[in-house]
Amino acid sequence: MTILIAILSRLAKAALTLLAIAVLNFCLLHAAPGDPAVVLAGEAGAADEQMIAQLRERFGLDQPLYVQLGKYIAGIVQLDLGYSFRQSAPVIDLIAERLPATLLLTLTAFVISLTCGIALGVAAAARVGKVSDSLLTTLALLFYATPLYWLALMAVLVFSVWLGWLPGFGYETVGSDFSGFARAIDILKHLILPALTLGLFFMAVYMRMTRASMLEVSTADFVKTAKAKGLSGPVIRRRHILRNAILPVVTLAGLQAGQLVGGAVLTETVFAWPGIGRLMFESLAARDYNTILGVFLVSAAMVILFNIVTDIVYRIVDPRIGARA
Repeated sequence: MTILIAILSRLAKAALTLLAIAVLNFCLLHAAPGDPAVVLAGEAGAADEQMIAQLRERFGLDQPLYVQLGKYIAGIVQLDLGYSFRQSAPVIDLIAERLPATLLLTLTAFVISLTCGIALGVAAAARVGKVSDSLLTTLALLFYATPLYWLALMAVLVFSVWLGWLPGFGYETVGSDFSGFARAIDILKHLILPALTLGLFFMAVYMRMTRASMLEVSTADFVKTAKAKGLSGPVIRRRHILRNAILPVVTLAGLQAGQLVGGAVLTETVFAWPGIGRLMFESLAARDYNTILGVFLVSAAMVILFNIVTDIVYRIVDPRIGARA
C-alpha cells in the first residue's frame, strides 16, 4: 500500500511536470528565428507572400501565440500531439512508428552499460592497486572522454567497412523480406554497433562509480565484522559490500537513463537508426514544430518514467527507504 501511494503521488507530480515542460518547450521553440511556412513554400518552389500567408493560415501559424499554446495544451490532454505539416501525418503516429526502435536501442544500451559497468567496477575494486585495476580504470576514462559521434564513426569504419563483421547502418537489411526468427537475428546484428557505442560511455560512468562506492563501503565496521567471522572475500563483496554500494549506482543510473535518449540522437543519426532521435533531427532542419514538440514531450515522459522506476527499485534494494518515506 505504501508503494502504491508513493507511485500515485509521483504520477501526479509527473503530470504537472510534463505540463510545465510542454509550455516551456512551446515558448522556447516559437521564440527561435525562422518560419516553417517559409520552409514549406520554398520547397514547393513558390515562396511568394500569398503562398506563405495561405500556409500560415492552414496550419494556424497566423493566430496569436497564446491561442496556439492553448490549442496545443488542449490537444495534449486528449493525447493529440498535433499534425506534422512536413510529413503530412499525425505526430502521434510518427512517434509511435519510431518509438519502438528507440526503446530497443536505449534499453539494450542501458542494460549493457549497467551490467558491464557494475561487473567491471566490482572487478576493479577487488584488485585495487594492481595492474588490472589500473587498466580497467584507464579504459573507463578513455571511453568517458571519447566523443560519442567519433566512437560511432570509428565503430562503423572498423567493424563494418574494414572487417565486414556487422552491418553499419539501418534497422534491418533492406529488401531482405525476413520474418520470424530470421528477422529478429537480422535486427540484432544491426543493433550491436549502435547499442555498444551508446552503452560504452555510460558503462565507464557506472564502472567508476561502482569501484569508488565499493572501496568506500569496504572500510565500514560491518565489513570488518564479516571478515572477523571468517567469511570469504567473494561472499563479503557480494552480500555485504556490493549490496550497500549499489545504491549510489542505482541513483546515478536512474538520473542518466534519460540521457540515453539524448545520446540516441547522435547515435541514430550516424547509424541511420529509424528512431525518434533521428526523427527530431530531421524535424529540426524542416522547422516541423509539432513533431519537435511531440518528440520533446515523449522524451521528457521517458525521463520521468525512468525516475519513477528508480524510486521503486530503490525501495526494493533498500526497504529502509520505504519505511522512512
